[in-house]
Amino acid sequence: MGVEAAPSRAPQLADTAHPLWSRTAELIGDQIERGELAAGARLPPERELCARLDISRVTLRKALAHLVDRGVLTSSHGRGWFVTTAAPATEREWPNDLESFTATALRKHLRPGAVVLLHDVHPASLDDAERLLVPAGTPLLRLERVRLLNDVRIGVDRTLMPTAVAPGLERVDFSTASLFEELRDRGVRLDRSVVTIEARGADPALAANLDMAEGTPVLVLDQTIYGRDQRPLLLSTVRYSGERYRLRTTFQPH
Repeated sequence: MGVEAAPSRAPQLADTAHPLWSRTAELIGDQIERGELAAGARLPPERELCARLDISRVTLRKALAHLVDRGVLTSSHGRGWFVTTAAPATEREWPNDLESFTATALRKHLRPGAVVLLHDVHPASLDDAERLLVPAGTPLLRLERVRLLNDVRIGVDRTLMPTAVAPGLERVDFSTASLFEELRDRGVRLDRSVVTIEARGADPALAANLDMAEGTPVLVLDQTIYGRDQRPLLLSTVRYSGERYRLRTTFQPH
């Protein structure tokens, strides 16, 4: 049985534009990495945590669920929340699991942000319909955002998804919201992604959005993300500034 983590000094949630749940998750994650919450320890009761952080139970549970998704916490019905690890086993820029931009930023102690360039519903083109296995003309959510890390423009992310996958996303403010979190809240479970990576030069529109010269090298990640039934759910193309973003991973022989 884990030992309950003793409350230390009252933590403070930074006053930023990011959702309260993500700031809560970041604060608890920081405490775990600093060793204030040891591996195997049980978190204080939810009522106590809510009082200490001055947040609602809904906000707290969303933060704790995010940490469970990251593998930092586990939950036991009737017993509470337990720390599974004191820190990530290895530091990596390029996750080998399906992780949102927001989750990656918070894991690396960076502040995520977004500037929404396009957010509407548009009929699927023949090419997009073929990739998503839907009829041409199917209503698609179109979402294009400049992605920020600590207010620095890192890349431009364009996402296409049939509106039927998660109705209501056209009304969400994605300047602060995480698409993956919104999908999870609506019961949509993502299973895997197939990614193509290539280098290109920035076109005039991308160069303007990333404050760079036209033709500057950018890293383009084009991915198709699948659901649990192995049907494609969304298409995402992210164009990263080659000077501001890097990828690192580990390959092992089999």
